[in-house]
Amino acid sequence: MNSMRGLKSYTEAKLLWATRLADAAMPVFCAFGSQLVSEPSYRFWEESRFFVAVAAAMFLTANVFHNLDLYTMASLGNLQRQISRVILGWTAVMALLLLAAFAAKVSSNFSRLWTILWYASALIGFFGIRMVVSEIIRRWSEAGRLVRDVAVYGAGPQGRRLVEYLQRPGSGIRVVGLFDDREAARDIGSVAAVPFRGTLDDLIQYSRDHMIDQIVVAMPWTGERRIAQIMTRLSPLPIDVRLAPDMVGFTLAHCRYGDVAGLPVLNVFDKPLSAEKLVLKRIEDVLIAAGLLLVFSPIMLTVAALIKIGSPGPVFFRQTRFGFNNQPIQVWKFRTMYIEDCTDVIETQTLKDDPRVTPIGHWLRRTSMDELPQLINVLQGSMSVVGPRPHAQGTRAGNVLFEEAVSEYAARHRVKPGLTGWAQVNGWRGETDTLEKIQKRVDHDLYYIEHWSLMFDVKIVLMTILTILRGRNAW
Repeated sequence: MNSMRGLKSYTEAKLLWATRLADAAMPVFCAFGSQLVSEPSYRFWEESRFFVAVAAAMFLTANVFHNLDLYTMASLGNLQRQISRVILGWTAVMALLLLAAFAAKVSSNFSRLWTILWYASALIGFFGIRMVVSEIIRRWSEAGRLVRDVAVYGAGPQGRRLVEYLQRPGSGIRVVGLFDDREAARDIGSVAAVPFRGTLDDLIQYSRDHMIDQIVVAMPWTGERRIAQIMTRLSPLPIDVRLAPDMVGFTLAHCRYGDVAGLPVLNVFDKPLSAEKLVLKRIEDVLIAAGLLLVFSPIMLTVAALIKIGSPGPVFFRQTRFGFNNQPIQVWKFRTMYIEDCTDVIETQTLKDDPRVTPIGHWLRRTSMDELPQLINVLQGSMSVVGPRPHAQGTRAGNVLFEEAVSEYAARHRVKPGLTGWAQVNGWRGETDTLEKIQKRVDHDLYYIEHWSLMFDVKIVLMTILTILRGRNAW
């Protein structure tokens, strides 16, 4: 039994921290090794800038990899996902270092050969770490070391529902038994192949004879006195004891727990972006929008002239859409329709070969050039570069308003709308003529809101370029 408990002591947390430390150390070892290979006679230990570069690489790698969700058991078990994100993350780190060196006018102090060797060797090293960790996880899973053994006390409707919930595939939990003191519970037999093993006394003895990771008490919270008595009996055990949520908790099973002034509460919804993330995203928006306006200003002037020549009416079209917190905003676009068809409320989305669209408008829509004026919206602060796309008022899917078609639709407005989004780069761009299409778009938007990171935005921007070049679902 003691040897088994020793195996259990190698927790997931230890493996995750070992991976973090290995990742942080890899750029250091590879930087020194690459220097010895590229310039064996170079006395790099006398150069402070060399150590500054290595220290910056360690710091950036730790933060970028963390934001790319590379340090969870589920992520580490997926080698293909890890490799793609490591490539993205390490490339971003090197790009930031090169940009900083160029800005500081010290890039000439680092040889190109050393830089290439450092990048390639560290990348290979990161891959090697993940191959080892992936193999460890596979072996631990086969040996059952990643499965947590849980005993449930309470055989009423709440306890039975909890057992069924915990026994679902992929939960990582094995329910070893169901316990209850009530006479009626003894006739249950088993629930979801989990046997009924006896009373509270039996549970205490069972936990001492077997290796249990956790005991979950599943009883209605109205039985406060009974719950307190049970917790008192279980308190001497060196085992995690948890109180299962009341029946409403199963409806909100995706929620996590927190506290308010020390009182445990159920976190039904979290603020999508913290204050720090909002500042970071705003800096990102201003830098990207200002840079794109400078790059595309000649093209935008040319487009403006073509619009004026092509049909009578203004160059720009401003339309009221709903933005952050469901507040109306004025969205700028190049006018792509004939002036008599430009309305604030649109019940019919633009179709392929739509007669309302001008000849230059068809090209602008296909290349997404008509969206470029929304860079002004980004600088004004009403939009972001990346976020859920704002829809025109009254837009319908299958003759049903978007907000009526999808119950979670309004949750898209918990962040600022964007020029591009996770839905658009995954193929849910253009006409949403069916309920399935708007549901998929909303699902992707909500995923983006829940998983936002700076690198996620960078990934979407890069994918947007490829999507525009392909020109799919845009007319």
